[in-house]
Amino acid sequence: MILDTYAWVEYFLGSPKGRVVKDLLEKGAYTPDVVLAEIARKYLREGFSREEVVKRLRFMEFKSIVVSVDSSVALKAAEVYFELLERARWEKLRTPSLVDAVVLAMARILGTKLVTGDRLFKGLRDVVYIGD
Repeated sequence: MILDTYAWVEYFLGSPKGRVVKDLLEKGAYTPDVVLAEIARKYLREGFSREEVVKRLRFMEFKSIVVSVDSSVALKAAEVYFELLERARWEKLRTPSLVDAVVLAMARILGTKLVTGDRLFKGLRDVVYIGD
């Protein structure tokens, strides 16, 4: 499984959705490197100490395999972005970000599912949706 920012935030909250993520982590998971950056930004913006943010990032690195963007992911993400953009327009959802495209592209390249609660991905065949 690929865990996106939504999934990790729920994990750190200890919410019921986060417990689903915790169970999935026990089976093995991947985290895109850009998710680490999003998590750092979120918690620094919310006033967490640098040390606490580092602690969470290191925990993510310990509990999952961090995967990086390379040329194959970059190309796939560009293709996925336009797919998500079309879907968002059709379903009147928010405009996808490049990070959205990267995490879904990584899931597809690795042949696994993306774990998220982001409505942008709800109903896609390669997504485990934990939202709502």
